[in-house]
Amino acid sequence: VGSTVSAYRTPPPLPGGMARDHTPPFNVLDLCRRLTLCASYIGVSSALIRFNKFLVHDGRFPYSMALTSIHMSSSFVCLAALYHCRPGLFPGMANTEGKRFLVLKWFVPIGIAFATSLYCSNQAYMYCSVTFLQFMKEGNVAIVFFLSCAAGLERMQSLRLIIIGWVIGGASLAVSGEIYFVFIGFFVQLISQVAESARAVMGQIVLGGGGLKLDPLSYNLFVSPTCLVVLLLGTASTWDPEIPGALAQWWPYLIPNTALAFTLNLLVAALIKEVSAVGFMLAGICKDITLVLLSWSFAHEAVARMQFIGFGIALAGVFAWSYVKTVPDSPMVRSVEDLLGVKRDPKEIDERSALKPGPEFANETFPSPGTRPSPRSPLSSPRTPRPSSQGPSRV
Repeated sequence: VGSTVSAYRTPPPLPGGMARDHTPPFNVLDLCRRLTLCASYIGVSSALIRFNKFLVHDGRFPYSMALTSIHMSSSFVCLAALYHCRPGLFPGMANTEGKRFLVLKWFVPIGIAFATSLYCSNQAYMYCSVTFLQFMKEGNVAIVFFLSCAAGLERMQSLRLIIIGWVIGGASLAVSGEIYFVFIGFFVQLISQVAESARAVMGQIVLGGGGLKLDPLSYNLFVSPTCLVVLLLGTASTWDPEIPGALAQWWPYLIPNTALAFTLNLLVAALIKEVSAVGFMLAGICKDITLVLLSWSFAHEAVARMQFIGFGIALAGVFAWSYVKTVPDSPMVRSVEDLLGVKRDPKEIDERSALKPGPEFANETFPSPGTRPSPRSPLSSPRTPRPSSQGPSRV
């Protein structure tokens, strides 16, 4: 007994009142796994964007609605099969038992916004270069912020407004320098970005405040059928008799393109679990840089010097935004806020570090990272949620 007690005895304090370091040891394998996931996400995402740009060209498969429907159909079928074979990869599904129909009902507006975003994004490739569209996408941070403020998820603050103005200024400089500007392509891409931002904000409202926590794979399993229905209706309304012929001719390209789309969904889910949502945003910055450089150097897309300058300014603003959202209590952020006279909101919850290991993130809601706690969700339940006997899983 004496040996057992001594084994659990509190260790003696360190000399000089020094505190013991409880930081987990550095794991090289974990770092390599996260870097591999980031590199895979950047490679697959860039390849899919270039592949879609190639397919929707006139004379190949210029049917954006049909192409998006094919992507979503395969994604839904593969996710359903994966859930049937490995339900442990979908820990959030246990939280929806007894109310899945209600959950699916509230996913209808999210699915409509998601379908609009996917279709318009592919449609914009028919008019604009990939580099120009990437320049525009840097403004998503600003769109999400203003929609979140309108929904009560964020609050106006001088530091945040300065950074948002910083991003908008850089993105505007990059967009205005486009040599071959096509207004309809600009407008279609803008619709896509507004719809994508609205999807993120609506997802936070519906899921964030009701105690219903969905991991990324469970979230996609709910949003896929509603999004697919919208896309199939859109395909029926825009049906072209030449689609079957183009499908028969280009199916050797459509199959790997669809496989890339589903692989990207899995990589996004795995990456968010490993490095958190803000880490995913930083990986997206690296992807934007890689895609612009590849499109400029290998695809020979025309990019003016002013566009590169504006793109760099916008990227720096997005990085600053990510830093403020990740470590809001850092001395640098606090000093800038004190200089601007910003009053800190005690109700705000600090977001996890972008490089923090994220198994616990598997039970967080997927959309709209970095927002304040949302109002009470329509899916809220007064009962106390049952403790899950299943730990968080990894993809």
